[in-house]
Amino acid sequence: MPDEPLAAVGAALRKVRDAEATLRDTVDAARAAGHTWQEIGDLLGTSRQAAFQRFGRPVDPATGASMTELKRPDAINRAEELVVELIGCQWHEVRRDFDDRMLASVGEDELRLAWTQLAGSVGRYERMGEPYARSAGDYTIVHLPLAFEAGERTVQVTYREDGQVAGLWIRPAEQM
Repeated sequence: MPDEPLAAVGAALRKVRDAEATLRDTVDAARAAGHTWQEIGDLLGTSRQAAFQRFGRPVDPATGASMTELKRPDAINRAEELVVELIGCQWHEVRRDFDDRMLASVGEDELRLAWTQLAGSVGRYERMGEPYARSAGDYTIVHLPLAFEAGERTVQVTYREDGQVAGLWIRPAEQM
């Protein structure tokens, strides 16, 4: 049956999402029991900052607003689409939602050069990890871990409230 492998992928994805939800619940329970981010990070094989970034519930110090309630609820899906376009070398499409400042400073040639330099340093793209997002003021910031044949990187996309891209960075991998 040609649909069986796809059904298996769907089932595996459901298991991963269930496991992620269970992990989040257990981290919340550990924090409620008084355990530190350092202890949790050590157990997860990551830094306390990476554990907090992934599982914490930060509050904007200026407004008191939750930073986990995204200003752009669709930001993760949109960022995944942008990265797929970047991986596919569709430079015009990557720039589609750039704000005026980004359009003026990051052209198709700059995107091509950055992606070429990335390939030269870490090789061919292999897969995307689990993205996460946070709000900061009027912005939603999405982090997308990417694996390449010789290293990892994180793409960070910053969205304004109106949906335009205000920032795009390719950085060394964040420890998760």
